[in-house]
This record gives sequence, structure tokens and C-alpha cells, in this order.
Amino acid sequence: MPQTGKKMGKLVRCISTDGTLTVMAVNSTDIVSEAERIHKTSAVTSAALGRLLTAASLMGSALKGKDDSLTLKINGKGPAGTVMAVSDSKGNVRGCVQTAVVEIPLNKKGKLDVAGAVGRDGYVTVIKDLGLKEPYIGQTPIVSGEIAEDLTSYFATSEQTPTVCALGVLVNPDLSIKAAGGLIIQLLPTAMDDTIEKVERSIQNLEPITTLITEGMTPEEICRHALSEFELEVLDCASPVYKCNCSKQRVEAALISTGRDELLSMAQDEKTEVCCRFCDKKYVFSSEDIKALLKKAEN
Repeated sequence: MPQTGKKMGKLVRCISTDGTLTVMAVNSTDIVSEAERIHKTSAVTSAALGRLLTAASLMGSALKGKDDSLTLKINGKGPAGTVMAVSDSKGNVRGCVQTAVVEIPLNKKGKLDVAGAVGRDGYVTVIKDLGLKEPYIGQTPIVSGEIAEDLTSYFATSEQTPTVCALGVLVNPDLSIKAAGGLIIQLLPTAMDDTIEKVERSIQNLEPITTLITEGMTPEEICRHALSEFELEVLDCASPVYKCNCSKQRVEAALISTGRDELLSMAQDEKTEVCCRFCDKKYVFSSEDIKALLKKAEN
């Protein structure tokens, strides 16, 4: 897991000085590189998972409570299956994709066909766990499968928030990640009639996020470049990383939740191996360990 400063991403959240909009950007290259290393994804699944991780990091960073979390899921019945990303309130993320290796032709623009991998027949699901009795769940139909457009539609439909979302992942020929990042612009209720026009003019010729990152722009510079007609004030910065929160205790709790019959079946085996779907860490339980869990389950 990346811990050094060199391996850290960078995320910034800004507000316009006229109080009409917020904008946030992240350089998620190291986060997506770590996901590729763990899951050994093909180029197109790296792009799909990378975009979702980037979006989750940005959206998670806007959560208020320190223990709040956000889960993004998309499944359009494409060959990649379900793609999922989970973020904490600092923008630290983890994620997985059902089918890590998908080989499909490039799209008509000669780019990685993320929509072809994800599919277009399904939903984007946003789950916010805000420490309440029930999590907030929002779900909207997939509009393109490209993920950024799907989240723009989610914000407009489910949260009634006019949003511009740009996400990008650039994959090298050797499948390593050259650049990854994202930008989310959202209008506030105080937005004036001319705010939308100014935003549209600003982003009209905006280059791809990965181009800006490759050219060495910081997230703050990307925000200011994207919204050149606005004065921006930085609200906060973060250095999110790819971070899994699995532990032996959590795995034990998950095994207990499978029920008595399942545990009895596992206890017949010499050992039971559980692999974390987010970080690929393996947890091994002996037959005796499983019997001890069975006793806990029965108490």
C-alpha cells in the first residue's frame, strides 16, 4: 500500500469567490497504478476501474463526517461485470472489478472502449453511509457507460445538482498507468443566470484531464484552468491513497455472518482461504479456527 509522499495522490476542493459554484480536482495516477498492480487489470478495465476510483475519491472527499463513506457501483451487463469503488471522507479509495481482464477493440475514436467493457444496460448506484440507521442509496440508469456522463446524469437526477464531470485514465502500452485524474464542477443554489454560461464558455475547449496532468498541471491549476472566468478560493487539500480497511476481525465477522451450516461445511476442510476482493490479501483459517468461529456464532 502506498505510504510515501512520492506515491500520494493530490486532491483539491475550491469555491468561487462569488459563491456560485464549487470545483474539485484530483491527480489519481498513483491510486489507479496501485489498483492495476493489485488487480492486474487489462487496459480497458484499468480505465473503467480507474475512472470510478477517481470519481469516488472526489465525491468521498466532500463527505462531512470523518467516519462517513461512499460506494459507487456501475454494471451495464458488459464483459467487465460490476465495477465498484469505495471512498472514505478523506478521499482514500479501494475498488474492484468483477472481470479484471477484458480484451475488446478500441472504440470509433480509437480510444479504450470503456462503455463497451461496462455496458449500457444497467444502473449507476451511489451509496452514502453517513452513520444514520439506513444508508442513502441513489440509483440512475446508465446513459453512456463512459462513467463521467453517467455520474453527471446521477447528480442531475438524484441530487438535483447541475454538474460537470470529467474523468480520465491514460494507460501505457505495457499496461502501467501514465496518468489518471478527474474534475467535478457543481453549481450551488446561489448560482446566477449567467453562471452556467460562464461555465460553458470556460470548459468549451478544455483539454482531457490526462493531458493536463501529463503536462504537469497540479489539481489546483487544473481547477483554475478549467474555470478561467471565475476567481477561486481553495477550501481544502488532501493526499488520498489506495487504502483497504480489511482485517482478520472483519473477515471473521463476514464468515460468522454466512451462518452455522456454511461454517460446519468449512470446518470439514483442513484450511479455508479468504481473499480480500479489494487488496488481494489472503486470510487463512484452519479447521480449528472455523470451529472457534462456530462457537462464537452459536453464543
